[in-house]
Amino acid sequence: MPKRISMSPVCRLDLRKHAPAVKRNIFRYAESIIRVVAGFRRLGRISTMNRKISLTERAYQRLRDDLLTCRLAPGDRINIKEVADDLGFSLGAVREALARLTSEGFVSTDDSRGFRATPISIADMIDLIGVRSQIEGQCLRRAIEKGGLDWESAIVSAAHRLARTPVYAEVDAKRLNDDYAVAHSAFHQALVAACDSIWLRRMRDWLYAQSERYRYLTVPLARVQRDVTREHDELVKAVLARDADRAVALLEEHLMATARILIDREGGSSDAVPAPQQAGLRALGAGGLD
Repeated sequence: MPKRISMSPVCRLDLRKHAPAVKRNIFRYAESIIRVVAGFRRLGRISTMNRKISLTERAYQRLRDDLLTCRLAPGDRINIKEVADDLGFSLGAVREALARLTSEGFVSTDDSRGFRATPISIADMIDLIGVRSQIEGQCLRRAIEKGGLDWESAIVSAAHRLARTPVYAEVDAKRLNDDYAVAHSAFHQALVAACDSIWLRRMRDWLYAQSERYRYLTVPLARVQRDVTREHDELVKAVLARDADRAVALLEEHLMATARILIDREGGSSDAVPAPQQAGLRALGAGGLD
């Protein structure tokens, strides 16, 4: 039979003396464990939320790209379930993306609470391009005033990339090359990057995105090939020469060419265009990309 070990009175006294400290340490250890577990739960919720935001953002970017490139044609009805199934997103992510696109004017709601790609019209296009010309012109003036050597270098680089990028897609000569669209956007962004007004730049960015749908539509409609590279080069020369008046005038002509294409395509006349834009449109021949 194993020998029983007895505890001396001194040991018993020591245990009784240190018992409160032991209990406190146990409680502290337990609290630490609880905090760690709570932290992991919070991380789990944050991770879930981030995944949801990521899905919504991806759905938004994909739908926005389809709208700007007219893969979702103006006026087309957007079926949430079909979009979710085709793109592999949840219904909730697609709804949130469409709500955001609605607030930005790319999507509209109909009487049955459905969604449609916002319709376009000649009148809307003329109004849009006219306002964009004014806002982007202001941005350009302020950029010319404030821009330094780094700004100039970025413009030259963006113009060079744009000039070396094929305009049309290899698989379809009547469709705009996606790489060209990216380079074109970067070029116009570079021109105004030195503008010191955040709000002017924000408005310009929104108006640029809205006008992209019209630009994509003009690609197969051009009756006369424009020398867009020359237009860009002339614009760059005026900007680098710090000739704000000439640069803004060239920019306006550059943008208004898109309006001329669609008006000619519809058999319209610049007489039907609102007075502020009539002179500019009459001075332009049929062209290509803006």
